[in-house]
Amino acid sequence: MTAWIERARAWGARHAPRAVVATVAGVVLLDVVPEPARLMEVGAVQGVHARALVLSPQARRYLVLAYRSFPTEFMGCMLGEVWGNAVIVRRIAPADVEPAQSTPTHVVPKASCEDAGWTGTVGMIHSHPTGERCWYFFPGTQVASSDAQSFAREPYPVDAIMCGDRVVWISRDLVQQQVALMDADPRTRVALQPHGNRALPGSAASEERD
Repeated sequence: MTAWIERARAWGARHAPRAVVATVAGVVLLDVVPEPARLMEVGAVQGVHARALVLSPQARRYLVLAYRSFPTEFMGCMLGEVWGNAVIVRRIAPADVEPAQSTPTHVVPKASCEDAGWTGTVGMIHSHPTGERCWYFFPGTQVASSDAQSFAREPYPVDAIMCGDRVVWISRDLVQQQVALMDADPRTRVALQPHGNRALPGSAASEERD
């Protein structure tokens, strides 16, 4: 029995370090493997820094049709979910807007998306019919536009501007990005031409709020 115990101790002395190393390596590996993307409740993602905005085909169709139809700014509620660091927009629901509060240069909702009966809102989107001033900070500065100021008051993880053939959007990290809507079909490009006359840079019209 004593000889067997001695052999067991000798085996442990030889193999224990490798066992410890293997265990530690396993812990380190678990630390560096990222968690799988998971669906998060909208209320829990207000501080999420989204890296991608994914628009479903239905959402894209709605935006194109609305942009073609309205010479004034329209506003919609982007409904979907947050998956990892991507915001998935399944559909666009119309915001509750008084007609008098929608002009070519501004739009103001009467109520929140939730009060309008929509659930799963991940952000607001509105249009700039002239296809201009699609930014959240004035170019070359850190001065927030009225759109950025509005986003700061919203509870959602992203905000977006429909701007002709693209959607310009921003997340809570305040990095502006864009998603192209235009495809290779020339009919789509014609359909998404801005409404009305384009304001010249530096003109009085270009200084007004969009």
